[in-house]
Order: sequence, then C-alpha cells, then structure tokens
Amino acid sequence: MSDAELVVRSTRVITPEGTRAAAVAVAGGKITAVLPYDAQVPSAARFEDFGDDVLLPGLVDTHVHVNDPGRTHWEGFWTATRAAAAGGITTLIDMPLNSLPPTTTVDNLRTKQEVAAEKAHIDVGFWGGALPDNVKDLRPLHDAGVFGFKAFLSPSGVDEFPHLDQDQLSRSLAEIAGFGGLLIVHAEDPHHLEAAPQHGGPKYADFLASRPRDAEDTAIAGLVAAARRLDARVHVLHLSSSDALPLIAAAKAEGVRITVETCPHYLTLTAEEVPDGASEFKCCPPIRESANQDLLWQALADGTIDCVVTDHSPSTADLKTADFAIAWGGISGLQLSLAAVWTEARKRGHGLEDVVRWMSSRTAGLAGLDQKGAIVAGRDADFAVLAPDETFTVDPAALQHRNRVTAYAGKTLSGVVKSTWLRGQRIVLDGEFTDPKGQLLTRTP
Repeated sequence: MSDAELVVRSTRVITPEGTRAAAVAVAGGKITAVLPYDAQVPSAARFEDFGDDVLLPGLVDTHVHVNDPGRTHWEGFWTATRAAAAGGITTLIDMPLNSLPPTTTVDNLRTKQEVAAEKAHIDVGFWGGALPDNVKDLRPLHDAGVFGFKAFLSPSGVDEFPHLDQDQLSRSLAEIAGFGGLLIVHAEDPHHLEAAPQHGGPKYADFLASRPRDAEDTAIAGLVAAARRLDARVHVLHLSSSDALPLIAAAKAEGVRITVETCPHYLTLTAEEVPDGASEFKCCPPIRESANQDLLWQALADGTIDCVVTDHSPSTADLKTADFAIAWGGISGLQLSLAAVWTEARKRGHGLEDVVRWMSSRTAGLAGLDQKGAIVAGRDADFAVLAPDETFTVDPAALQHRNRVTAYAGKTLSGVVKSTWLRGQRIVLDGEFTDPKGQLLTRTP
C-alpha cells in the first residue's frame, strides 16, 4: 500500500468474507487494498483509526423521492442528500415522479441532472418513468443512462404520472426487455382498490381496509405472468403484503427474473401501534399488522425479499392531515433507515452483515452499481462508521429532511453514524457537513 493516500482502520470491518479487524487503503477515491489490522501505514498517508466502531460500506438507497425541481418545498437534493449522508447512505437513485417535470424524457432527465449537480452531498443516479404514452422515450432514456424504469399499476397520486393498464404494461415491458432494461413496479391492482371500502376519516383501521393485501397480490401475479411471458427483468417495489411471498418464491424458483424490496417502516412499525389521525404513518401500500411483519422478516432471511430501501416520500406538514383518505401518503426515512432496521434486526437475531447485504450490496447489485456496495479493492471508498450499541431518541428537530415529519418521532434506536465517507473524503463527522461532493451517476453500458 505504498501509494495509499488514506488508511482507515477498525477492529470490525464488514467485508464480503465477513467481519474482521482490518486496515483499508485508499488512493484516488478507490479502495486499493483490504489488509491486516496491523499493516504498516505509509508515512505520507492520512490515517484514521475508528477503534471498535464498525466500518461498513456506504449504503445504497435505490428508492428515494427527492421532488426536485418543482416540489422542492417538499424536499430537494440539498436536504435529501444531507439527510442520507447523516444516516450512512452514500448513494441514492431518485424516483422519476413528484418532481416537475417527471423523468420521462431525455430532456426532463437533463433538467433533473442540472438541478442536482451542485446540490448533491452524496452520489445520485436516476430512474426513468414508464407512462402510457412514452414507450418511444424508453430506449433514449436507457441510452442516456437511467438505471431502469418506474411504473405504477394503480394511480400514483400525481396527475403528471399516470398508471399503466395491463395492455400498456405489456407494451412498455416488451420494449424494455428488448434492450435488456429493468422495470420497477408499484404493484397494487386498481380494481381491488376501487372495490375496497373507502370510508375516509382518522381511523387507521379504515385506511388499512382501503388498501387490502389482495390488491398487491393480484398486481404481483400479473407482473410475474408478464415477466415470464416476455422473459423480462422486473422488480417489485415496497412489498407490504406477506400473502404475496409464496407466489414470489415460486416465481424465483421457476427462473422468472424478479427481485423484491421492502422498507424500514414495514419492518419496524405495525398497524397496531398507529394512532388514529397520525397520518405521518400513512404510506401506500400501508403498514400492516405485526404478524405480517414477522413474515416479511422471514422472507428477508430466506432471500425471497432481496433488499431494503427507504421509499423516502416526503411532503409538507400541512399535507399530513388527520384524514387518512386525503393525507399525502409517504414516509420520510433517509436519515433513520439504518438505525431503524438495525434496531429491529438485532432483536431478531440478525447481524450487521445482514443489514449491509440488504441495504448496500444487494441494492447496488439491483442497479448495476458495480463500484458500490462492498469494502473490496477496486470499489469506491464509500464508508459509514457506526457505533452499533449507542442509542438515540428520534427528535424531529434534529433531522436534515426539509420537512421534519417522521413516524419515528420519540422512538429509541440503536446505531449512531459517527462519520460518512464518499470516495475517501469524509463528508459528515458528528453531524457536521462538508460542501457537496456528490457526483451524478449513470448506468454502465
């Protein structure tokens, strides 16, 4: 490691081979070697010893609604990427909707990139959007470097991003499969949603009944059938219904090219604990019962569910009304996702290696980010330094999100991020930030 510019050391470094004491050499923003703990440090290199704090690869969050430009009063690249960095996330991929314009043409993508370029504290990539009328735009967006395409099978909540019916899904998926792309899908069936009771009002039980599990199950079944027929690659977003797990497991065993994510709020919050009128807990699909949550954890353990992402979907506080029917549906989780998942994972017998697999290596793999997601020679030197046994109580005022509405308020969580590093540069230390150092990412051809 004679050419090392930086050496970082910990008694607990999480690598693909396991957790071990190690020294990690960095040059040119890349990891150049993972060496024994007591390896000699070159005199010209900077040296950081993290003691017993855990050194893990920076997290990769592939499901974030930044809303910039157009709805920056909801969030924005400056605030979202600071919140992510504070939580140990070093890469995010921005969803194509809730911004104006949505990322559904190459021109709109360029607008997004121009806005993000000067504000990003971490690395940022972009999903494209698949709409009923933009099949012609999918290949150009793919060639311009989006990581895949987001589609809704039920209304998205914003008029500028309409959902696909089954024929439109088939047309878009056939086009995307033709160039080897990825379709990521909000899978709820609109007919089941329309048939469900729609009472409105403050009772969480009524809201939960309005978004039944069979809406997810039916939509996922249709997506599996389309992927099988077209030999297409698909990804199920924010899985909430455990009833869909046998279908997903069977499809994977059959060789259907399907992957699945879930979110921290489904893994750590339960319907039983949601107070009436507390729409900071509202998301679609909804937070379900504790028995459902247990099955999601089992599916993570056995690989039926591949990864965990935030689905960070913020809004202004005034849109979180006490009426669940009209409140904005979305949970802000960027800054708290690692701690929330780790707090529950350790209670269930999982280790930090599992959390890293779900929230870094597999998410990087989903998007084809082969420079991210692991402490391995040749990868980007993106790190989070975590004190896993330290706890904190969530204070909304301490969050970096633009609108500090959180379903985790008052909860005590384990795991304090001490510092975050991007390509060998420390970007956060004990809550203090550097100037933005993030880069814009595009899909590798």
